[in-house]
Amino acid sequence: MANKIFDRDTLLDLTVNVVPLFIIGFFVVGFVVLAPFGIDPLASAIQFGLLAVPFVLLAVLTYFAGRAVAGAEHSSDVYLPGQASVRGAEPLEEFDDTPESLERDQTNAVEGETADDAADDH
Repeated sequence: MANKIFDRDTLLDLTVNVVPLFIIGFFVVGFVVLAPFGIDPLASAIQFGLLAVPFVLLAVLTYFAGRAVAGAEHSSDVYLPGQASVRGAEPLEEFDDTPESLERDQTNAVEGETADDAADDH
């Protein structure tokens, strides 16, 4: 099985960026198919540029944000939302950087299984 970059929770976090991508894509398809303002090279170039540039930038931002979130979940303690800066808050999962745990995480990643999936199996 292929190594997954994003787990289910990370994908859920990224839906706030995916929804605008679908909306922008809808308008691009609508303007291509219907051409409500006619075909003027300058106006059409500006129109599609104003749609395509934010689409590409948002897609790139979403990808890097997802990688950052996924990396942070595997390299530090995990707290409930809003609890990371509260004094005395207990982490849900503590980061374990012992060689055995790092080797186990690498083995699970190679096999296509996340640490959460491995915990569910036991």
